[in-house]
Amino acid sequence: MTTPEPGPVRNSGRTSDLPDGPGVPVPEHGAWLRRGISRNGGPLVEDREVVWLQAGTYYADSRGFAGTTSFDGTRVHFHHLTGEPGEDAGTFRWDGANLVERGTNPDGGTFLEIWTPLAGAEGSCGSWSGPDHHVVRVGRHVVHVDPRAGSYWRL
Repeated sequence: MTTPEPGPVRNSGRTSDLPDGPGVPVPEHGAWLRRGISRNGGPLVEDREVVWLQAGTYYADSRGFAGTTSFDGTRVHFHHLTGEPGEDAGTFRWDGANLVERGTNPDGGTFLEIWTPLAGAEGSCGSWSGPDHHVVRVGRHVVHVDPRAGSYWRL
């Protein structure tokens, strides 16, 4: 596993300083590093490296789930097709180059996540699935998800 190179973070780290309201769709092509998460209104922290790749309507998250996204005009729905079961939904807002996501997990808990774009997302992208795995590539970034785990590589 390679540690990604994050971009800048503009917000103060206080969840009250982050935008709220109706959301925007996720970019169709992107590689993102999570810079922080707040669970159920708690403090914004980062406890591990998390990378999310989006190629068209297909996504893969290095935490161990992948599938498709849809946008209902306000919220983005992450339909988990491989790995961790369920669906989560959230609103996305831009904060400079970062994406701020507020949402609900399959267990009903709430979250706020800050996503910073990763350098090296230009170039080839695509999504491949098999009976027990899903792979998404965006530029130099690849996330593989199977029933056991998610893995991230930088090419």
